[in-house]
Amino acid sequence: MSRPVTREVKLKNGFYIELRRRGEHKGIKIWRETYDQIQMAIKQYEKMYDVHYVGEVKNGKTVGANK
Repeated sequence: MSRPVTREVKLKNGFYIELRRRGEHKGIKIWRETYDQIQMAIKQYEKMYDVHYVGEVKNGKTVGANK
């Protein structure tokens, strides 16, 4: 077993979605540079996963979660 992470993960500037398996509460975050790229990723993954739009991240904070 490894030691757990002790500091918070810093997110890069860009747009994020979270992919979850059906019925699960945790997932993985996918990053893209532009909003158009994130829309293409949503269409790509929505057949296999529950896709949740996280929003735009600037300087480590979510600023645009309702697009």
